[in-house]
Amino acid sequence: MSVKSTKLPDGEVRGACPLDCPDGCAWIVHVDDGRPVALRGNPDHPYTRGALCAKVSRYLEHTRAPDRLLHPLRRTGVKGDGSFERVSWDEALGTIAERLGEDRARFGGESIWPFQGTGTLGYLQGIVGGSGARLWNVLGTSEHVPSICAAAGSEGLRYAIGTDRAMDPEDFAASRIILLWGTNTLTTGHHLWKFISAARQEGAHIVAIDPLRTRTADRADQHIAPLPGTDAALALGLAHVVVHEGGADTAFLECKTVGWPEFSQSLERFHPAAVAAITGLEEELIIDLGRRIARTRPMAVRATMGLQRHAGGGMTLRAITALCAVTGDFALHGGGVAYSTSGYFGGNRTALMRPDLRRLPARKLLMTRLADALDDLDDPPIRSLVIFGANPAVSNPDTARVRRALSRPDLFTVVIEQFATDTTRYADIVLPSTMQTEHVDVHDGYGHLYVAYNAPAAEPAGECLPHTEIFRRLAARMHLEEPALQASDDELLADLLASDDPSLDGITLETLRRDGWAKLNLPRPFIPFADGFPTPSGRFEFASEVAAAGRQPRLIGYTPPAEAARSAAALADGDEQLALIATASHFFMNSMFANHPGLRAKQGPPTVGLHPLDAASRHLDDGQDIEVRNARGSFIARLAVDDRTRPGVAMTTKGFWRALDGGAGSINDTVPERDTDLGGGPVYHDNLVTVEAA
Repeated sequence: MSVKSTKLPDGEVRGACPLDCPDGCAWIVHVDDGRPVALRGNPDHPYTRGALCAKVSRYLEHTRAPDRLLHPLRRTGVKGDGSFERVSWDEALGTIAERLGEDRARFGGESIWPFQGTGTLGYLQGIVGGSGARLWNVLGTSEHVPSICAAAGSEGLRYAIGTDRAMDPEDFAASRIILLWGTNTLTTGHHLWKFISAARQEGAHIVAIDPLRTRTADRADQHIAPLPGTDAALALGLAHVVVHEGGADTAFLECKTVGWPEFSQSLERFHPAAVAAITGLEEELIIDLGRRIARTRPMAVRATMGLQRHAGGGMTLRAITALCAVTGDFALHGGGVAYSTSGYFGGNRTALMRPDLRRLPARKLLMTRLADALDDLDDPPIRSLVIFGANPAVSNPDTARVRRALSRPDLFTVVIEQFATDTTRYADIVLPSTMQTEHVDVHDGYGHLYVAYNAPAAEPAGECLPHTEIFRRLAARMHLEEPALQASDDELLADLLASDDPSLDGITLETLRRDGWAKLNLPRPFIPFADGFPTPSGRFEFASEVAAAGRQPRLIGYTPPAEAARSAAALADGDEQLALIATASHFFMNSMFANHPGLRAKQGPPTVGLHPLDAASRHLDDGQDIEVRNARGSFIARLAVDDRTRPGVAMTTKGFWRALDGGAGSINDTVPERDTDLGGGPVYHDNLVTVEAA
C-alpha cells in the first residue's frame, strides 16, 4: 500500500471531488468558524498534486448559490412550467410513499424506475455504488442501466482483452509515443497531462486524433482530424502500415493472441488509400504515422468515452486495442490502452448494494432510451420515476421527446436535486440534496488507481439531506421492515470495505479517514496483461467467439456510424449535411455548473463552429445566429467560423440548460434515441444536421 500522510492544520478537512471526471481529485477544504472558506487540491496526492480544474475551483461558490434548492417542493402548475410550493419533508415523503406504494400494489414494482445519473460518482451518494440500491431491490423496481457514458467501449474491450480495465495512466510517463484518441485531455482530465509532459521530456511524440483542434491538439506534436466515427478504420489502416513496415511483434502475436492469421489477412482491405477515402485524411499522413508507430516502443493510447458514441463505438475500441496487440505494447511497461481504471477498486459492491434483497428478477431499462420507455412500455407501464444525479431533460438523447414524455399526466416524478434544473420543472415532488462538502462518501477514479475518503466540511444547507438519508427516511415511511434499509453511512462503508480483494490490502475505513486517500495495492511496475488476458482463451482475441455468440462480428473490423460518416468523395460533392459533435465544456461538467453565472460567462452563449469552407458554401458569417436542425429537432446558436473544425463537421458544446437560454432548443433535440453496436450506449456523435441562418 502506498499512502502519504501529513497532519493537516486545524480547520482543514480532506475530501474528494465527486464529479463525472476520470481524475477524481483529492481536495482540502479550509473551514473557519464552521464555514468552508477555501478549497484547493491536495498537494500530497500523487495524481492531483494540488491542482483543481476551472470548474471545481468554483465549487464552494456553487454550494452557496442563491438558486440552490433548500427545501422540499410540490408542483402547483402544469408540468414543465416550474411552478412549485414549499412543503415539509413529512408531506413530501408521505406523498412519495403513498404513490410508490399504490403503484407497486397495482402494477408491480417494475412500474417504478429509479433513474440515476452521473451527477456524483460516490459509493454512498452516487452511481458507482448504486445509491439507494437496497431500497430498489426490496421494492422490486425496474433495474436501471446507466448506459449513458461508457457502455459501448467497455463491451468492445471485453471482447478483445476480457475487461475494460487497462494500464495505469501514470505510466504514460514511460511511453515514447502517445495517441490521445478522441479525448481532450486538458479539458476532461487534465491531471494526465503532467505524465504526458514527463514522457515528452524523454522524447515521446504526442499525437491528438480528433475531428476538432482542441486545447489538447494545440499542445500536441501532431494533430490528425478524421471524420467522426471512422476511428476504427484509421486504427486498422495504421495496423496495416505497421505490419508492412515490419513493426509487428511476431512473438507476442504467436504466443499471446488468437485469430491473428485471419485478422492479418483482413488488414489487406485497410490499405492507406482505402482508409484515406473512409476517414477523409491524406494517405501520406496515415503512412507516416503508421511508420512512426512501427519503429517506436512503447506506445500508449488514451481513448475516452466520446470516441464510442456512434453506431460502431464498441468496434472502435476493439480496433484500437488490435493496433496495440499488433505492436505487442500490451506486454510493455508504458504500453497499451487506457480507457477506464474503475474496475481495479476491489470494494465489496455486492455487500453494499444487496442484490439478494430482490425477490424476483426485473426488467432492465437503458437510461438512454427514456422517451421510448415512458411512451411504449405497458407490461407494466412506468408509473413512477425517481430521478437523482441526472438532468435527462438536457442530457438524454432526443430531449424533445423526453420532455413530452415527462409531461405525461399519469406519470409521478420525483427529482432529487441541488438546483432547479430543466428536469425539476417536470417533477411532482422535488427533494433538496446535499453537496459534496456536506456529506460523507468514498470515491475511486476511473482515470487513476487511488481511493479517497470525503469527510463533510459543513452542515447541510437549509433542509438538504444526503441521498442515503433520503432513502432511509423513505423506506421507513413506506413501513419497509428490512433492517438493511436503515444501515448508517458508516455501516454502508464498512460493508463496502469488507473485502479480501488484494487491491484493498491494508486499506480500511479507519486508515482512509486518517490519511484521506490511499493507492490501490497493485504490482509495480504495473503491466496488467503480463501473464495473459482475462478472455476465454487467456489471450488477446482478434477473433472472439463470445462476440459471435452475441451475434456480433467475430473478427475485429470496421463498423461505420449510421449517419455521421460520409466518404471524402461525398464531401467533395457538396453534401449539405454536417456531422454534429457536442464536446465537453471547459467550464461545465455535463450539464452541471451551467447555471453558475461566472462559469456561464466564461463559456459564452451556445455556439456552433464551422470550417470556413462549410460556412462560405452556406453563405454564413462569423457571429450570426444560425439554426441547426434535422427531422428530430432543432436549436439556435451563434456561429463561430474558424479552422478548428474540420470540413464536413459542425462542433458545439453540451450542457446548456434550455430554461436559461430562452427555450431556443437543445442540441440533444437533434440526437436520435438509438443504440450503439454494443452495450446499448447513446449515439450523440452519430448525428447529421443542416445549418442555416436563423
